[in-house]
Amino acid sequence: MQVIGLCRFSYPAYGGFQIEHDTIEERRQYLYNPARLEERFRLFETTTLPCFKEQTDEDFRLLIVIGECLPKPAFDRLHDLTAGMKQVKIVAREPMRQRRVMKEVINAERGTPDTPCLQFRHDDDDAVSVDFIERLRGALEDGRGLIEKSRTVAIDYNSGFLARFGPDGILAKQKFQPLLGVALGMYVREGCDQTIMNFGHHRIGNFMPVISYPDAPMWVRTLNQFNDSIHARNNKVELLPLPPEQEGEFIARFAIDQDAVRRVHSAG
Repeated sequence: MQVIGLCRFSYPAYGGFQIEHDTIEERRQYLYNPARLEERFRLFETTTLPCFKEQTDEDFRLLIVIGECLPKPAFDRLHDLTAGMKQVKIVAREPMRQRRVMKEVINAERGTPDTPCLQFRHDDDDAVSVDFIERLRGALEDGRGLIEKSRTVAIDYNSGFLARFGPDGILAKQKFQPLLGVALGMYVREGCDQTIMNFGHHRIGNFMPVISYPDAPMWVRTLNQFNDSIHARNNKVELLPLPPEQEGEFIARFAIDQDAVRRVHSAG
């Protein structure tokens, strides 16, 4: 079954952000601020890319949506970081309404709606476990009864870590949170053109059944200076340095190497 993921990388949409701007030009200036872009690239390089490079099931597509106006140095850097990843497709679009353009991008990749598919959303500063795609497929068997009766079914992994990345490494705390939006997938039946981006992640259970897995940690959500979520930016949760056993868990489950985090976040 086709698996399609969507990651928005500083795309200047109309709507779709909690931080509001009066004009698209103001949004561009905010998104393309050099300090912000540098943080996004460092997090993208140390969270998103490692985990998708090491997926146990390599049969998926990750669409990275950017603005056609993304500065060329940033575009070149993004292209260089993703070179060699056969699953990645960079999609450039002019500013449009957030949900409309993301739905168009996903359905263009899907092609015909005559067959079912799996979809997921992903932020450019987060990670999922290296068996995320494999487990999405496995959820189809676990939820066979629901899937046979429903046009769409959400698949949520609610265990993971909140974390901060920096020159000194990783500070983290394990957390259980349903429908966070990280490691959240959706089954879409044949003939249905809805996408995971049609729904606010925290309210998706209002519109479809949700299969929830609380077992193994399946995501890392970073807290950082430029989180779009006010709650995430102002989160005062106590995060602690990774003990040795968790350093190994972050490598095994998320392909996140603390030495690489220190190196990338210490670069001048």
